[in-house]
Amino acid sequence: MTPHTAPPGVADLPAAPYLVVLRRRVGAALHYEPLLRNGHVLVASSLMTAAVGAFYWVLATSWYRPETVGRSYAVISAVTLLAGFGQLNLSDVLVRFVPSAGRHTRRLLLRSYAAAGLCAGLLAGAFLVLVPLVAPGLGFLRGPLIAPFFVAGTMGYALFIVQDGALTGVRRAHWVLGENAVFAVVKVLLLTLAAGWAVSSGILLSWAGALAVSLLVANYVLLRRAVPAHERAHADGRMPPRLLGYAATDYGGALFRLSAYNIVPLIVLDTLGGARNAYFSLSWVIAYTLYLATYNMGSSLLVEAAHDPARISELGRRVLRHTGPPLTAAVLALVVIAPWLLSVFGAEYADQATGVLRLLALSALPNLLLNVAIDVARARRRLAWAVALQAALCALVLGLTVRLIQPFGITGVGAAWLLAECALALPLLITLPRWLPSPARSPR
Repeated sequence: MTPHTAPPGVADLPAAPYLVVLRRRVGAALHYEPLLRNGHVLVASSLMTAAVGAFYWVLATSWYRPETVGRSYAVISAVTLLAGFGQLNLSDVLVRFVPSAGRHTRRLLLRSYAAAGLCAGLLAGAFLVLVPLVAPGLGFLRGPLIAPFFVAGTMGYALFIVQDGALTGVRRAHWVLGENAVFAVVKVLLLTLAAGWAVSSGILLSWAGALAVSLLVANYVLLRRAVPAHERAHADGRMPPRLLGYAATDYGGALFRLSAYNIVPLIVLDTLGGARNAYFSLSWVIAYTLYLATYNMGSSLLVEAAHDPARISELGRRVLRHTGPPLTAAVLALVVIAPWLLSVFGAEYADQATGVLRLLALSALPNLLLNVAIDVARARRRLAWAVALQAALCALVLGLTVRLIQPFGITGVGAAWLLAECALALPLLITLPRWLPSPARSPR
């Protein structure tokens, strides 16, 4: 067949039927490739959330001063950090074990909710007690009115994280897209109302209100439809063995990664002030979308590996091949358009944050290899290796940030991320045939 020749029998079809055939074939291909189908939906969810989130922050930076934006983002970062710690990594545990839990799925999910909510609430309370020591810039959180909302928001966000893992585990990734759409749209609407009423804490109130609405909608869908359907389809499933041991060890690794992601903005706030943290935080929000694309493909890898463990090497290499080229294109595009993109938030953002955004975007490329290595180790239950990689990332990022932030400002923080990711990805690339052998040589 020549390069531009249509398949036999298709050349004679009218244009419209040919498009119908093409759509059916694409749909059939994705139907039999759940790794890519679910990964694509999760990536689409991240992109949609990022697009609406960017619009949200455009509005926020237009209606609020940089100091308010930076302080509000630091609060959201603290909630994210505490909720991430408090959810005990149960989101990833559900991704790994819900596919085989069968009729025990609802019990596993409700127990996860209870543990995550309780632990997140306790951590939020402890954080408020220690705020004068660990984050003096957030001292206003100790007020009698805002403190209960801070604790409740932290508990709610922990459940938000866990429910994403449950939806992914039951192969309902498209509902992750739906809940994130609800969260993003409601957040924008509430911010608009808060700004119209001149509410000084509008950023935080809009975020908390959107979280509450999203939790109600998503859990109605999850508990009334997704979980019952999954239990019927996998009635012979059983409660995963050695679940607590796996969860505890995997949680250790997640703590390191969460610390790297969420402590850095607090360091920037306390070292450089609210305005500089606003410039860094907006850059991180944009660049983190690239990290999420890799993370979401890894979640899909874990789900499919749970269904067919013999395919782990094949799935890991497929994620690398499928994600690498578009991720590279996205990184290069972001490096080029960084100043114009940041100018949407204001001229001062483009002037102050272009360098750090470019460095953070470049760090997403080595992060792809690191993330796949972590997920492959978790799928194989080689948790010591997964924890070690995440601990090394945390130590390098935080250590380099403290070292580089004073002489180079927020640009030094971006350099810390890029150097840390490259330092871990290079040896992983060199040893790729050992930890991710080609399927033909993989042990069966």
